[in-house]
Amino acid sequence: MIVPARSSKKRRQHNENEPLGVFSEAIDMEMLSDEENGEEVESDNGDVDEFPEIDAGSDESSEKDENDESGDEDEDEDEDEEDEVNREGSDDSHEELRIFPKAKTIVSGITGQEKRVYPEIEPEYDSDSSTEDTPNRVGDIPMHWYDDLPHVGYDMDGKRVLKPARGDELDRFLETVEDPNSWISAFDKTAQADKPLTAQELDIIQRLYANENPDANYDPYEPLTEWFTGQGKEEIMPLTAAPEPKRRWVPSKWEHKKVMKIVRAIRQGRILPNKAKNTSQPPFYAIWSDTSPSHAPPLPAPKPRLPSNSESYNPPEEYLPSEEDRKQWEETDPEDRERDYIPHKYSALRLVPGYDRFIKDRFNRQLDLYMAPRVQRVKLNIDPNSLIPKLPSPNSLKPYPTYRSLQVPHRNMARCISVSPDGAWVVSGDEGGVVGLWEVNVGREVKKWKFNKKIGSVEWCPRTDVIYFVVGTEDVLHFLIPPNLPPSVLQLTQSILAPSTLPPAPEAPSPVKWSTSSSNTWSDDDAILTVHLPPSSGLPSQITWHRRGDYLASVSIGAGQGAVWIHQVSRRHSQAPFKKVRGKVQLVLFHPMKPCFFVATQQYVRMYNLSEQKLLKTLQPGIKWISSMDVHPSGDHLIVGGYDRKLCWFDLELSDKPYKVLRYHTRAIRSLHFHPTYPLFASSSDDGVIQIFHARVYNDLMTDPLIVPLKILRGHEVTKGLGVLQVKWCSRHPWLISGGADGAVNVWCS
Repeated sequence: MIVPARSSKKRRQHNENEPLGVFSEAIDMEMLSDEENGEEVESDNGDVDEFPEIDAGSDESSEKDENDESGDEDEDEDEDEEDEVNREGSDDSHEELRIFPKAKTIVSGITGQEKRVYPEIEPEYDSDSSTEDTPNRVGDIPMHWYDDLPHVGYDMDGKRVLKPARGDELDRFLETVEDPNSWISAFDKTAQADKPLTAQELDIIQRLYANENPDANYDPYEPLTEWFTGQGKEEIMPLTAAPEPKRRWVPSKWEHKKVMKIVRAIRQGRILPNKAKNTSQPPFYAIWSDTSPSHAPPLPAPKPRLPSNSESYNPPEEYLPSEEDRKQWEETDPEDRERDYIPHKYSALRLVPGYDRFIKDRFNRQLDLYMAPRVQRVKLNIDPNSLIPKLPSPNSLKPYPTYRSLQVPHRNMARCISVSPDGAWVVSGDEGGVVGLWEVNVGREVKKWKFNKKIGSVEWCPRTDVIYFVVGTEDVLHFLIPPNLPPSVLQLTQSILAPSTLPPAPEAPSPVKWSTSSSNTWSDDDAILTVHLPPSSGLPSQITWHRRGDYLASVSIGAGQGAVWIHQVSRRHSQAPFKKVRGKVQLVLFHPMKPCFFVATQQYVRMYNLSEQKLLKTLQPGIKWISSMDVHPSGDHLIVGGYDRKLCWFDLELSDKPYKVLRYHTRAIRSLHFHPTYPLFASSSDDGVIQIFHARVYNDLMTDPLIVPLKILRGHEVTKGLGVLQVKWCSRHPWLISGGADGAVNVWCS
């Protein structure tokens, strides 16, 4: 509603006398609100509505005004005519002062009505557009809705904002190379274009990457402001000083009455508590439709058998049984019948009776679904021969021993044997205390030595300039020189074992005593040098030499912590390398190339560095009880055998676990030995057989060793549950010497 402007003469005179200022010159500007947005609105055409003048004495002189109303109407009409004339003249004068572009009236193509449209503002070349808003006014919506459209949104006027042309990845990469400011721009999803980042935005990004506060003016070390500490800042609780009402701590009698009323109703049974809803339902599992993300989908359920022509209510004549067929079907057992029914013929479908086997058929169908497999198993058709590793033919790996050429008998078990470094002589000992020396080529026995105690081990010295061997009996090591030696070799051997000037005694006394018989009593029947081990040491089960022939180690089976002794022949001194040993020592070995020492307990093999006196590695063969061990001539590989029939091959440069585990024996393994020159090794067992293996080790560290089983040698008889006790190779020939519990020492040749 528009209130007509009525002004008195005094007010009009006051306005005419007021000077025209800067603000009054621009009062005729037509400013549109944001809601109008350029659309057609009713404008006031520059007119300003004046509110009616309020007179404070209007209440008192209301009657007078009513009387004078008729007289004033004439004056008001004259004043209105003058205002219209002045307004028309002012409109023409204000057109020149209008700062907005002039609008034009057009007819809308949608509503068909007239609307006022203002022309778009074209900024000049030096205008600043940094404060302009984005032309896309779609709002906060997913921009992927416009992926398949040529435009990306709409501007303020409702016009489509087309997507800018974007090249392929190569073009964008070339633009980043040519444009030095490409690294400080970001892709705007709303505008679908790269926009440069301001210095303030770059500073915020750098601070976020440095895990700092985005605000540059933030001071993390500013002094703490004590808001509630100090004079006049104490927080007063409670906020009001009004006394607390009585109802807060006195129980309400009305609530008591209401609660007691509910309690009496519950006791009388008028109010029943809510029963717990039984939500437990019998579980049903759709075994044919459930899909699991971790398993393959189940197979579809088997379809029931389709009915045949014989099950029709009006089957053909050839499907109808005769009387003989009907009688035979009734006499046959239900399990042996070809069909579960007899075809019948009815003249009409309404004459077909009810199906009496419906429940049984449904049960059989459910049973089929229950028993049907729901997992698809892929059957592999693999030829068993393809799983066998391809190994070279044994004929291409010759020479290796294949037959027994000689046999030297002993009256008792031939427990230990040893071959001379030149491979021409063999010394063997049995449990009766007899040590025999014989030739390998012909088997001729040259000499026998008789001891009062059981022989535990024998071993030749590896030196080639001297010839002697060591025999281990109960608590004693005997150094024997074989007969028929050249004078030069005999003299050198005697000077080493019994020098004219004894070396000085060691500083640390040793419980092991060295004794040499006088030169007048030297003979081939007695030992030239004797080493007495500590009392109660037991029988030396093993004697092993260092490759230089000056050191030898002995292992006694009953000595406990003092089971291992290392003896030096040149200094005539013995020492125990270990003060405390973990477990019971079974075997020891010298490394053929390095100053290392292998010690095998019941379940572990430890490798020590003697020069540095430290533990290098602990091998875990996984054997319950280790029985034998030998090191490859290259020093990089080790084989370990056990009483649980396992043979483990270790690569010392790799893991502490076995590289390969071989199981070719049916009973406990007793002995293992590498050939010094040929790529062969042998293993003997209590099953009475000897396994010959081809073991080729390559210098290339990337190539695995080649282990091929070659031959099984059978020639020993199992006596008292024991088979072949020890095997040794000849150094210069691919020949093998074996000693068994049957008392026979066999020579196997190629």
